[in-house]
Amino acid sequence: MEEKSSRFSDYLFAQMSTDNNDAKVECTEQPGENKELTGARKWISENLLLLLTLFGVAFGTIVGFGLRPLPPTKSTIVLLSYPGELFMRILKLIILPLIMSSLIAGSASLNARLNGRIALRTLVYFLVTSVINAVLGVVLATAMHPGDPGLKADRIEIENQKRSASVLDSLLDLGRNIVADNIFQATFQQAHTDYVNATERVFNETSGLFDIIDVTVPVIKYRSGTNTIGIVVFCLAFGTILGTLGQKAKVVIDFFTVIFDVVMKMVTGVIWLTPIGVSSVIAGKILSVNNIALVISQLGWFIATVIVGVFIYQLVIMQAIYCLFLRKNPFKFYMGLVQGTLTAFATASTAAALPVTFTLMEDKLKIDSRITRFVLPIGCNINMDGTALFVAVASVFFAQTNSISLGMGELITVCFTSTAASFSSASVPSAALVLILMVLTAIDIPDQDVFLLFAVDWLVDRFRTTNNMLGDCYAAAIVDKLSKKELMACDAILFQESSSFENNIPNNVQKDLEPTDIVIHRGLNNGATK
Repeated sequence: MEEKSSRFSDYLFAQMSTDNNDAKVECTEQPGENKELTGARKWISENLLLLLTLFGVAFGTIVGFGLRPLPPTKSTIVLLSYPGELFMRILKLIILPLIMSSLIAGSASLNARLNGRIALRTLVYFLVTSVINAVLGVVLATAMHPGDPGLKADRIEIENQKRSASVLDSLLDLGRNIVADNIFQATFQQAHTDYVNATERVFNETSGLFDIIDVTVPVIKYRSGTNTIGIVVFCLAFGTILGTLGQKAKVVIDFFTVIFDVVMKMVTGVIWLTPIGVSSVIAGKILSVNNIALVISQLGWFIATVIVGVFIYQLVIMQAIYCLFLRKNPFKFYMGLVQGTLTAFATASTAAALPVTFTLMEDKLKIDSRITRFVLPIGCNINMDGTALFVAVASVFFAQTNSISLGMGELITVCFTSTAASFSSASVPSAALVLILMVLTAIDIPDQDVFLLFAVDWLVDRFRTTNNMLGDCYAAAIVDKLSKKELMACDAILFQESSSFENNIPNNVQKDLEPTDIVIHRGLNNGATK
């Protein structure tokens, strides 16, 4: 008993020492790696993929603007965009198995109480940062005044629109998608409210006859697209309950752990296609935009307002929050995510960048895999910091364009409706344009000019997506710090049970076991023993 207690104390001491000396561990974890390389050659070797991705971004931009004066044919643009299209398809192919396996394996490795605490901390962080972004957007739009009433007289041609869903409809749709009625249908369809034209028979008391009138009624429909948030909720519940079943759940936990490992091996290969994919996507998008000079000249101040807000949040507010909780240099963490930031910028989708984000967070930045597998999939569906900022700026922009002065009450309404709308946003490109209609309806601003932003959303969407992606990563780092004691307690319990299991094995069997076999008997993933 004394020996067991001594081993347990040694374990806790080792865990605490590891936590307090992260930098030392990172330097000594693989002493043989790049042993022959020093200085600049070593840095280039460690950051080769990042350098290639930066080169891909620059090359795609040069090719895009260089070919515009020719101009290229539609077939040429399609061929230039084709490698990027394939790259996007590969990333989207990986998303669903990655989310399902990571959530189930991650939540099963923790007890239900710890899952609840992590989920609460994550949701509170996402809510607070979304409100901060919405307030920042309102403040910047009010100060920089990007809206010009003259823009309405010389605006870009827009489409006719039909009635859009309200904020209430959007929140109700969010609930319908969270509680999916068919998990298999959720893999390819999601519920949404649509307004359709219909006829009604109304009795006319004067004539004594029924009059037929045209009305617009809300209808619940299903549209193409993965209901990721419904799958996330199901997997969290499934994994949490699975972790309470003990030994008989071992095979199922091992199954999802292996799936996650296989998907991450695929990501390791796919990530080297990023420079080609990013270059192709950017070049194709630049070539496919009509009248790019006119668009920038008319909406340049709006674009500048959004980009300034994005960088203020990323370089000042986000770093201050990280420093407040972790007491470390935040820019070292920020630079470690450059690869993921570039991928999010090129794909304009947090979900598409998720495979790359997982690799960076776990392998490079050493965030506990139990936290990343829990927080990142939730964040790519719920945390839309950049979207809240964009919607707030756009709402004030259209008020200024229509020469409407917003009072304090309306500005507060914009902040809260932008936050609520961002939580119901899908992690797909250009979803925020639909949300703007909802906010404008809430503050009674004409919405006929919203489609002006379609001309610039291809660019602004990429900047705000980086906010969303970085917000998920910073949330994981902060939740990891706040949950450190609970994670260590969970590890200590596993250590005690593993020691007990090892002591009950006959000596002739024990010597043939590998150390990892002691942990595998509980069906836990590798992250549970970090």
